[in-house]
Amino acid sequence: MKQDTLPASAETAQPQGFSRRKFLSVAGLGLAGATLTASCKKDNPVLDGQDVDLGGGDTGILNYAYALEQIEAAFYSSVMYNMYVGMTAAEQQMLNDIKMHEIAHREFLKNALGSKAIPALTIRFDGIDFSSRDSVLGAAKAFEDLGVAAYNGAGKLIEDVNYLLLAGKIVSVEARHAAYIRDLISNGSFADNTVIDSNGMEMSKPPAEVLSIAGKFIKDRISANNLPTD
Repeated sequence: MKQDTLPASAETAQPQGFSRRKFLSVAGLGLAGATLTASCKKDNPVLDGQDVDLGGGDTGILNYAYALEQIEAAFYSSVMYNMYVGMTAAEQQMLNDIKMHEIAHREFLKNALGSKAIPALTIRFDGIDFSSRDSVLGAAKAFEDLGVAAYNGAGKLIEDVNYLLLAGKIVSVEARHAAYIRDLISNGSFADNTVIDSNGMEMSKPPAEVLSIAGKFIKDRISANNLPTD
């Protein structure tokens, strides 16, 4: 089942046992982002098939991360709104936790960027069957592995050490997500040789490679022409 547009309740829906305090502790990351910029914020119109320029420098890298977090937040919101057949209580709890983390990451980056943030993107999930555990977990694994590789690949392009520190904090959470999802699929696969190289290092991907993969989930045309490359 494909879900392009979710009702407003999809992001705020919480399974039994997910406390308001726990949600606020996660969402607080997003509120903290507002302190990183004094720029005026703007409402972001939803685009459909239009060009979106990420920009250059650190702004471009943050917008790049913001675009990826928009995909992940939308994906996990869809997962929890259309829970797959046989989802256990433990899976429901953990996947909802991940959803809340991704929403917090998305809002954090949006607040940090302020008026320089790209618009809200039009996300699509063609080919993902949200009623199937295998389809959902396979997609989640792909998203999480890609997210970790994306942050690792973009780290060297960030000039502001404060942004680099924050990116490091986000990618460490994404890696925890990836490990959990991988073990749901195949126990013990959390750090296999598809993501860890012979030196024991997590693999990375440059923005161009990441966007070529992520682009199929975005209706808008993303321009990364102004991103730093070295």
